Amino acid sequence: MRSFAPYAFASCLIVAAGTAHADEAKFLQSFNGNFAGKGTVQVTTDVPNVSVSCSFKSNASSTSLSLDGNCRGLVVVSRAISAKLKVTNAKYSGVYVGSRTGPAQLNGSRSGNAINLGIRWAKEVNGDQKARMTVEKRGENGIRLTVIDTDPKTGKSVVTSKIDLTRT
Repeated sequence: MRSFAPYAFASCLIVAAGTAHADEAKFLQSFNGNFAGKGTVQVTTDVPNVSVSCSFKSNASSTSLSLDGNCRGLVVVSRAISAKLKVTNAKYSGVYVGSRTGPAQLNGSRSGNAINLGIRWAKEVNGDQKARMTVEKRGENGIRLTVIDTDPKTGKSVVTSKIDLTRT
C-alpha cells in the first residue's frame, strides 16, 4: 500500500524563523497548541480516498511554528510527519518531511487567513513533482489543510487531501 503521508502533511506544514512584521507574528502565534481532526487523503489521483485521523503538536513564537504529528488511516497505517517553514519579508519557504518520496520543498505567501504554498516533491507524484497546498486558519481554534494536484489523465485540478483540525 502506498503511504498517504505526502498529502496528509504536505497538507500540514508551517514553521520557523526569519523576520516577520507584527501581523505575520500574530498570525503564526495563532497556530500554537495541540490540534486533532479528520479528513481524506488520496495518494494518487487514480485511487480512492482514504479516511484519516491526525493529531499535531505545534510550538509557535512570533517568528516560528513547528508542527509535529501523526496521521492514521485504514486502522493499521500510521505515519509520523513534520514541517518547518520560515517567513522572510512575508514569503514562506521550508521543507516538509514525511513523504514517501523524500523531503519536499515549500514556497509561497500568505493571503488573509491562508498560507498558499507550492510543493515540489522529491520524486514524481501524479506525473510531475508539483502540487499546491493551503494551510488555512479557520476561526480561533481551527485549521484546514488542503492539497491540490493535477490529474495527469484529464489535466484537471483534484483535491488530494483535505484535513480539518481543531485545537484540543
